[in-house]
Amino acid sequence: MKPIQFERSSWKHIRIHVLPTDRFKTFAISVYIGRQLEDETVTSTAITPFILRRGTELRPETKQFREYLDDLYGAGFGFDIYKRGDYQIVQLRMDIINDRFVKSADSLLKQGLDFVGETLTRPALEDQHFRAKYVDAEKQTLRKRIESVINDKIRYAAERCMEEMCSDEPYRLHPLGKIEDIDGMNAKQLYEQYKEWLQTSPMDIYVVGNTTLSEVEEIVKQSFAIERNADASYVTSAPRAVTGEVKTIVERLDVNQGKLNMGLRTNISYSDDQYPAALMYNGVLGGYPHSKLFTNVREKASLAYYASSRFDGHKGILTIQSGIEMANYEKAVDIIRKQLKALEQGEITDIEWSQTRAMISNQLREIQDSAFELISFDFNAILSGKERTVEGLISAVEQVDIPAIAEVAKRVQLDTIYFLRDQKGE
Repeated sequence: MKPIQFERSSWKHIRIHVLPTDRFKTFAISVYIGRQLEDETVTSTAITPFILRRGTELRPETKQFREYLDDLYGAGFGFDIYKRGDYQIVQLRMDIINDRFVKSADSLLKQGLDFVGETLTRPALEDQHFRAKYVDAEKQTLRKRIESVINDKIRYAAERCMEEMCSDEPYRLHPLGKIEDIDGMNAKQLYEQYKEWLQTSPMDIYVVGNTTLSEVEEIVKQSFAIERNADASYVTSAPRAVTGEVKTIVERLDVNQGKLNMGLRTNISYSDDQYPAALMYNGVLGGYPHSKLFTNVREKASLAYYASSRFDGHKGILTIQSGIEMANYEKAVDIIRKQLKALEQGEITDIEWSQTRAMISNQLREIQDSAFELISFDFNAILSGKERTVEGLISAVEQVDIPAIAEVAKRVQLDTIYFLRDQKGE
């Protein structure tokens, strides 16, 4: 496997990362802007990309904005808002065809970066602030997005478990913000917040495609109308250990199926030497259909409609999600605890170990088939301060043995049990 090597530089305290390659027919462009999760800014930061996508200084009407993408041979443009550790991340993405495959008088890479830079740094304005009609419309969009989380009880239960588990940590906040903040936001206040966000937040620009670092640097300098006077980097914090007894939260709503979620602290993060073993631990526990939770809780005991686990390496938190009959709560908790104990004691079959290793290795290999996956993987190093390669992580995972998984299991601590159930039961 040929090593993937991004080339790097910086300009105006913006980190620039370029992977020159002719493997893809398109240019992949990503811009990441991070901000620490805070009550005061989480909602206003979340709504910002919704407003920015409505129009720019050169194309102030949304129709013009969207038609221009069609003119760029159907270029794809979008954004994501998520959290990594205690940071809220806004990612702008663009996928635009390589000039070699079309007849274009001007560089499509330049046109793509111009468009992203214009969208981010030169929004459509009126009276020196965001257009009020765009703000009002996107406030409703954001409200619907947050309500969709509340209405999806699987997602709702997962979020509520994290709120309770991390009640005194920034991680408790949802990256889309708080619905109660929306009504009070206005165009002037949001524009002032946007300018501060743009000037002070950690920012990374990624390009993957048939180009060079020097070419991208020159385009970025022309395309991003931005003033930044201070260096901004991500600050990592050590994972928190469990203090006190396991918290048990029971919430009652109008639901037909119980949602049993558990939050565990692994004390292991992306930069930790045990991170590869933690990936294997999560995989054996609940990452795949052959895992212990799926096999023992769902298949053998028939206690759950679904049962799985997820690991956030930037926070060091592992979560278990399951859907159960209300009456099966005690049984389900007991059998899940037994799976955690089995892992501590190294009770892992060769099939569980070998299939998990194969699944993780294959998923990592597939990263190299996607420009945006390569970008996302590399961005982990910026967030964590730990540089890893796909090849190196595959090698590390393949060296993890059963005793190493058991060592991780001994560090994992159950912190919170959250149960969403009906309003009628006992």
